Amino acid sequence: MRVSRLTLPVLAVALVVATAPAPGGAAESPVEWREVFSPDGTITQVAVPVAVEARAALSEVAAEVVPIQQTGAADQRYDLVFVGDGYTSSELDTYHAHVIGKWDELSAVEPFKSYKQYFNVWQVDVVSDESGVDNDPSLGSARDTALDMGFWCQGRDVNTERLLCVNQTKAAQFGALAPGADQVIALGNTAKYGGAGGAVATASGANAQAGQIAVHELGHSIGGLADEYDYPYDRYTGSDPVEPNATTDPTGGKWSHYLGQTSPDGGTVGAYEGSRYHRYGLYRPTENSIMRTLGREFNLVGRDAMINAFKAKIPELR
Repeated sequence: MRVSRLTLPVLAVALVVATAPAPGGAAESPVEWREVFSPDGTITQVAVPVAVEARAALSEVAAEVVPIQQTGAADQRYDLVFVGDGYTSSELDTYHAHVIGKWDELSAVEPFKSYKQYFNVWQVDVVSDESGVDNDPSLGSARDTALDMGFWCQGRDVNTERLLCVNQTKAAQFGALAPGADQVIALGNTAKYGGAGGAVATASGANAQAGQIAVHELGHSIGGLADEYDYPYDRYTGSDPVEPNATTDPTGGKWSHYLGQTSPDGGTVGAYEGSRYHRYGLYRPTENSIMRTLGREFNLVGRDAMINAFKAKIPELR
């Protein structure tokens, strides 16, 4: 399938890249809160300056759309769209191998494994003039790429080294070339571990661990799940969160029918303090699910939230 120019609606891209509202008070200057994924699996958030992102000219938004897996109409499936950056025309086979690897990694995790046949997966062949991404292998190295991906994001703080940012506006424009786009993932042509969360999530294409970022992000975009890590704030004093896996109730009454059960992430369902960017005042269902640390499974609450979302969209499951 080849799309000659952009004809579908461009995805909305929020300035606050974290899927939950940015925690804490107002900043002195505009910032974006972005999830940072470390090689040891821990997830944190850092604030980076707001970038003014250029849009690609409509004449430039042209790319081949390759179906990796197509099982039904877009309005009856979850459509996962990969866009690539830093892949030259001679490296599209490499990009394809990276897409297949990330989809294989994602679809090996439950509940994606059991519901794999209800996904459409698309590869958009975005071609760059130069190979690689900015600030790889070192800070200050630059590449001429289509989507402006790079490490260290928009800051030089050590916490942003693994933060692999992309021009989300351009990436969303290319992602919209696919027949449907419930989640867009931008793969960078790099083996260095890194990624970022957001309307367009990012991951290192050649890094074998980076696919876990996509698993975590789909927990947000499909299941409506909260992050379960507790950085960067201490105490939460607001109302009970809307997400199914975070609560102010220290008894865990929000997920009462799961209490005491053994969870797929290896824990026992209870109420564990520390969640949704706060160390105190909020509770999560288990000690350590993938919404807290990459490489883990979804807990029972999160897994069922994902399955319920599948059933809500996919007619065959109702």
